[in-house]
Amino acid sequence: MIKIISVTVICCLLLAYLAPYVRPQTIRILPFFGLTYPIFICLALVLLIYWAFARSRWFFYILIAILFGGNLHFRTLSIDFSDDKPQTEDASWSVMSYNVRLFDVYNSSTADRNKSRDSIISYVQRINPDVVCFQEFFHQDKPSAFSTRDTLIDLMDYKFYHERYSHRIRNRQNFGICMLSKYPIIAKGDVMFENFKTTDNYCIYADVVKGADTIRFYDIHLQSIKLQQEDYELFGEKNKQAGGKKSTLRLLIDKLRIAYPERAEQAERVMEHMKTSPYPVVVCGDFNDTPMSYVYNQFNTDLVDSYRETTTGIGVTYVGRVPAGRIDYIFHSGDLGAYDFGIQRTAFSDHRAVHCKIYKKSL
Repeated sequence: MIKIISVTVICCLLLAYLAPYVRPQTIRILPFFGLTYPIFICLALVLLIYWAFARSRWFFYILIAILFGGNLHFRTLSIDFSDDKPQTEDASWSVMSYNVRLFDVYNSSTADRNKSRDSIISYVQRINPDVVCFQEFFHQDKPSAFSTRDTLIDLMDYKFYHERYSHRIRNRQNFGICMLSKYPIIAKGDVMFENFKTTDNYCIYADVVKGADTIRFYDIHLQSIKLQQEDYELFGEKNKQAGGKKSTLRLLIDKLRIAYPERAEQAERVMEHMKTSPYPVVVCGDFNDTPMSYVYNQFNTDLVDSYRETTTGIGVTYVGRVPAGRIDYIFHSGDLGAYDFGIQRTAFSDHRAVHCKIYKKSL
């Protein structure tokens, strides 16, 4: 039995190594191996110890399978030895990316809803970023207690902003993404996804000027799996569906299977647009995908993951009911550098905010 388990773990690891390089549309099951990579690498390490004590040649089979992953392992477990910083703090940009889950606007308790909104705004105030990119942003036109964009502008002196919403006329509600900046925005626009008329996922960009430097910032929210409340039931319970019954696990797999190809296509569109930028770029957002994914690899090929550049650890950013790990990122061009990366400790949303400082490297 232990040998069968070992063979299974080796095969699953090898398939996980392929996931970042193969489009989900090509082999639809492959992204699931990338998603479950942390499980199989942990099992491989346990088996490695077991076979070492057993003094079996299977120790070498497991070891070779682990080593075959090479640097891919360091996408999930980051190890940083760099302490690069600009000569002066004035040369850096403070940047934040935050999926705020609509400021908890659908919470049935008014007190809890207001507490979540106020806690999120207070946290942004404390970090005080020069540029902040929000996903799942909710703003209600004045007069309203949830005029969140205007509140942030008033409290933090954000004079410039760019946003994209799906609008609801009733109660003047706006749902989408928003970028706020303390420095002038000289140009802005959208990266249109193929299903932009029906999706709640967007990408916007803005060219921001600070002193003599201009950086193009992208605020991106890639395809969600759109879990509803009823989908969060314990695995194994049954949900009635038209034409039969499906377990929650099967529903989750179906939603993931649909979302992976859409995310891949969206990521490719953003990368193609990014290549036309006349300025260095910073990409902030909720990718809804892990470091062992095709989507992550699209950005990692041409850009630098600021978390891996500056931090040691795993860096879990999603704290919802479905384990996902690190799915919120700040990437930047190679001619930029990053330092002081931080992940919010106390979560007020189902995502933790991520923030760092970006600077232009000396030639």
